[in-house]
Amino acid sequence: MAGGSLETAWELAELFVLRPVLAVTFVLSFILLSWYVAWRTVLVHVPLVQEIAGLRRKKPVKPKPPNRGRIARFYESQAQRNSKSEGTS
Repeated sequence: MAGGSLETAWELAELFVLRPVLAVTFVLSFILLSWYVAWRTVLVHVPLVQEIAGLRRKKPVKPKPPNRGRIARFYESQAQRNSKSEGTS
């Protein structure tokens, strides 16, 4: 009789403890393996992921010249005209 209850206790432990632990372990290992394969094959080549993970070196930032576009040249010429007109009057 004691042997029968021990077997029943083992079956209950297997059913309620061992199987869920093994199932969770299997699912987590599957997720981790899938993430590793995706990382090594695809995600390493995505620039945003490279920037977040610190895999890409940042390019040095070049300072922009003050008169780089048409609008800046327009305002510069306006300022020169205003300074000339102020000097003549």
